[in-house]
Amino acid sequence: MSEHRVCAAVFSAGSWGTAVSKLMADAGTSVVMHARRSAIADTINATHRNPEYFPDIELPHALTATTDPAAALKGADFLVLSIPAQALRASLAAWAPHIGPDTVVVSLMKGIELGSGLRASQVITEVTGIPANRVAVLSGPNLACEIMGGQLAAATIACPDEDAALRVQRACHTPYFRPYTSTDVTGCELGGAMKNVIALAVGIASGMGMGHNCQAMLITRGLAETTRLAAAMGAHPATLAGLAGLGDLIATCSSPLSRNRTFGTHLGRGMTMAEATAATRQTTEGVKSAEALLALAGVHDVEMPITEIVSALLHEKFTLEQAASALMQRPPKPER
Repeated sequence: MSEHRVCAAVFSAGSWGTAVSKLMADAGTSVVMHARRSAIADTINATHRNPEYFPDIELPHALTATTDPAAALKGADFLVLSIPAQALRASLAAWAPHIGPDTVVVSLMKGIELGSGLRASQVITEVTGIPANRVAVLSGPNLACEIMGGQLAAATIACPDEDAALRVQRACHTPYFRPYTSTDVTGCELGGAMKNVIALAVGIASGMGMGHNCQAMLITRGLAETTRLAAAMGAHPATLAGLAGLGDLIATCSSPLSRNRTFGTHLGRGMTMAEATAATRQTTEGVKSAEALLALAGVHDVEMPITEIVSALLHEKFTLEQAASALMQRPPKPER
């Protein structure tokens, strides 16, 4: 009897979905990408390139694409989700009937659902009825362009079931990508969502012409607010010092490849929200998640001044100068 080859269905064919598809194929996993448009799926199958994202990088020939969710999920050991957090609930409701009884769902999403305040893993279990021990999260300092180029990187794979986390780890472990495992899903997801908001703040500061001292302050104090919220929600504080916390925060706040930092930079240079959205073009999760994270902070009585100011800026309640002043004029206190 031939050995079973591990199969993954990756939804969608965006930049991060494409990067993880290539990564898993390089690890020896059989991958089917789900694309919304037939033109994208047809081009991937015919030319082994994604015409909208990374058109100059060849994808593994064993990687295929389809617009049919049932075909993508047939026999899949893993369903890998890489779609905007605010679109997850409606999309997953349509796909859920095709998910196999033993399929492990892997979330790549770094956002909080507006209204409910739920993390992606919680939305997945609520919509599909799949138990939490079959839902994993992959998070870390992973810029899609660098992953596509085979540059060295690492990430955390979190799942309540350690065996499931190990299975995902094996399915994406390559010479250039080193995945670690964890059971702290809450910490990993909050680290991934919060780093986008802090990256907006760092981008705004950079766009305003503020220096590296200011940007380092925002990163460090942003990590403090992230850790406070995560601990209040039951996460282990050490998780936020790891790849899914500090690692992801550094990459997203410091790289020009980061869409959240780039969006913030546009705002800091005086663009309106509409202009920044048009210039960035891709989904900027921090813009939506700031409000949801601030609501969670209120529920758990956690002080999050940077998130509060970013949310006020996004809703045009502050000018840039008022935001900077509000942050710096807060009462002094000990660092804990």
